[in-house]
Amino acid sequence: MEKLCIEGDQRINGQIRVSGSKNSAVKLLAASLLTDKEIILHNFPYLLEDVKEKINIMRQMGSQISLHENFIRLISKEITNDLKDYTCNIRTTYLLAPSQLHRLGIARIPYPGGCKIGERKYDLHFMVWKAMGATVEELPDYIEIRCEGRLKGTDIVFPFPTMGGTENALLCGVLAQGITNIYNAYVSPEVADLIAMLVSMGADITVDGNSFITITGVANLNGTSHEVIPDRIEALTWMIAAMITKGRLLLTEVPFAHMEVPLIHLRHIGLDFFSNSNSIYINTADLPYKINPFEIACGTYPGVVSDMQPFFSVLASQAKGVSRIIDYRYPERFGYIGELQKMGDGYDVRPGEVVVKGKIEFKGNIVRAVDLRGGAAILLGALIAKGRTEIENYKMILRGYNGLLEKLQGVGISLKVEG
Repeated sequence: MEKLCIEGDQRINGQIRVSGSKNSAVKLLAASLLTDKEIILHNFPYLLEDVKEKINIMRQMGSQISLHENFIRLISKEITNDLKDYTCNIRTTYLLAPSQLHRLGIARIPYPGGCKIGERKYDLHFMVWKAMGATVEELPDYIEIRCEGRLKGTDIVFPFPTMGGTENALLCGVLAQGITNIYNAYVSPEVADLIAMLVSMGADITVDGNSFITITGVANLNGTSHEVIPDRIEALTWMIAAMITKGRLLLTEVPFAHMEVPLIHLRHIGLDFFSNSNSIYINTADLPYKINPFEIACGTYPGVVSDMQPFFSVLASQAKGVSRIIDYRYPERFGYIGELQKMGDGYDVRPGEVVVKGKIEFKGNIVRAVDLRGGAAILLGALIAKGRTEIENYKMILRGYNGLLEKLQGVGISLKVEG
């Protein structure tokens, strides 16, 4: 088994460019299947493992895809629902259904995979398809969705804000017959990016506030050229890496507009930085600096989202005092803490929260990346640990960080892959 090996007590020193958003890119790929015209996506994070797996499925469906250094070209003249392999490790397989329903009338999609971070059902996707006139059947190898004629516009009322449900309803509604209203929608930056691309393809979508969307179905969609937004989760990861390693970092292509609340928290915790319109310079090596203990609640955008929670757990380990981190969105998302505890004691996991008693002195150990963001948190811990850390299942982290190992090496981090 391959493992990522890192000698600890290293500092970030250099420049990193934030890549296109993972959580946006996989949805834009699904949107490209709605048309038989050419789609070009710029600032595309083509090295992501999740993206590679999505592209593999789309090629099985019939898409012609060419990858370039910073963009991807897609043409889906004809598509099929007959895949060679229905096994899949990514969560967003449900977004492959709308294009098949619109173009074929029958969708067959792999069961969703992804990280085990608590209860992540797909019943809301079933609700969307059924509300728009489709039938759903769970078969041994795949989920089959059928509709007679076009999907029908309707009112979709989610019981709580859901990103995946909102995206599914958007992709179904843009080519449905009539008007679709989405109540309790979740308009995150990634959902807004999907809407922007769909509108550029000719969709008729109106957003009212952060929770209500109206879609008037159109007969067909055109091709487009679209730029993927920068990844706010990646940006925060690098900022916290610079803070805990007492490093120097120039971070470019930072989506400040999507990170206002997390940045407020980082300032209160102790981060001092210089910034312009899209770059930030962090210097915690030469300036007087300390990490203050904090209390933070993770939930939905525009607040600190659950994907950011593990990084704050590592940041809290270097504070002088007790910190408390609550996750309202995924209260069971603390499985990675057990791996961090192999490196240093000071974590107390309680229902829906973790209490961190700093300052923890991490020591290198053999650990495992149990999920994407938790694995990235373990990687951060390895940077400041004393001695060597071996991270098993490290490719889990590569699902969400474009060119991660190369970027680490580019800012002076020594590492190697063994096994």
